[in-house]
Amino acid sequence: MRFIADFHIHSRYSRATSGDMEVETIGKWAEIKGIGLMGTGDFTHPLYLAELKAKLEPAEGGLFRLKGPSPVRFILTAEVSNIFQQEGRLRKVHTLIFAPSFAVVDKINTNLGRLGKLSSDGRPTLTAPVKEVVKLVLDSSPDCLVIPAHAWTPWFSLFGANSGFDSIEECFQEESRHISAIETGLSSNPSMNWRLSILDPISLVSNSDAHSPPKIGREANVFQCNMDYWEITDALKNKDRNKFLFTIEFFPEEGKYHYDGHRNCGLVFSPQETRRRKGLCPSCKRRLTIGVMHRVENLADRPEGYVPQGAIPAQHLVPLEEIIAEALNQSVNTKAVREEYLKAVHTLGNEFFVLMDAPKEDLFRCLPARVAEGIIRVRERRLRIKPGYDGVYGQVSIFDEGDKGKTSAQMELFER
Repeated sequence: MRFIADFHIHSRYSRATSGDMEVETIGKWAEIKGIGLMGTGDFTHPLYLAELKAKLEPAEGGLFRLKGPSPVRFILTAEVSNIFQQEGRLRKVHTLIFAPSFAVVDKINTNLGRLGKLSSDGRPTLTAPVKEVVKLVLDSSPDCLVIPAHAWTPWFSLFGANSGFDSIEECFQEESRHISAIETGLSSNPSMNWRLSILDPISLVSNSDAHSPPKIGREANVFQCNMDYWEITDALKNKDRNKFLFTIEFFPEEGKYHYDGHRNCGLVFSPQETRRRKGLCPSCKRRLTIGVMHRVENLADRPEGYVPQGAIPAQHLVPLEEIIAEALNQSVNTKAVREEYLKAVHTLGNEFFVLMDAPKEDLFRCLPARVAEGIIRVRERRLRIKPGYDGVYGQVSIFDEGDKGKTSAQMELFER
């Protein structure tokens, strides 16, 4: 069967996360989005784990579902943060953990509890080299999977410019043989990672890292296989193109660490401009925050646009609420945008069907003409993006300034 999976989210027990991020609401929004398999997130937190055990029941091999009728399946996942000294530098690396059962989760939590206080946050901080997480997790069960999270963000990642490493082997040392996938993160996409030949054997996964229900699925993975923990993790370990079909991506420029810059001074630079300025902000003379694109350029051994043999493709989307917001000239978080969004998915199907598969004539028949036009423009990549930098999200522009307040001839033709 074909399904969409989002493995990396957070519960209400993580810092800066919506109180609505509990498992029933996550399941409801997964249905709205068209996601068949959700990561639970945060299984290391004792209160959230108790909720998961109370509200989920076993489904297909190694997966779970909400008690009662629900088409959404859950896979037990958590993210942990390691802060440690290695090679004379302070390192900060986040990893995503997959587990096949609550019994294994209990073993993982017992092992990881020796490295930090798990109840302090849904994403706990551990004071040990990140390779120790891999060892302790796999000691709990060899069926577990550990994936470096948002591998390129400057502050907390495998390749991060401020606290990361130049290779998987440097970071994980003798445990690197167990790293078969990395999460590219919102500010990076597969094509950027294809420029590093060292990543050719590695599966590149994309997840939302959602902190609120509407953000679920902003990045995701598409599989064609059985809904089975071991088949899914084997597809990732072996980079099986017959089962792991493609990823669904943000446009990476929209990520908040894509380019270099200095938020306090409102300045954003390409890697080339940063080098010209010797890494310093021309306004305050402090060091610029080096973004993902710059870091990729530093480590790449291939030119931009290179596609390695066996690469798993990607499809770039703009979330439907963002398209609606721009079409209506409203903020994303307004009542009008949410109402139009829910009307669209109720009328046409889930969000991913609307964005990727709904026939053009159905879009113009069922949606406001500007919304339908916006979806078509995103499919055809007719948009402009102002890159994000130093914690500031990039801005996608689907319509030109001259389009605001009026429709194109195509929109007028189909307007309801």
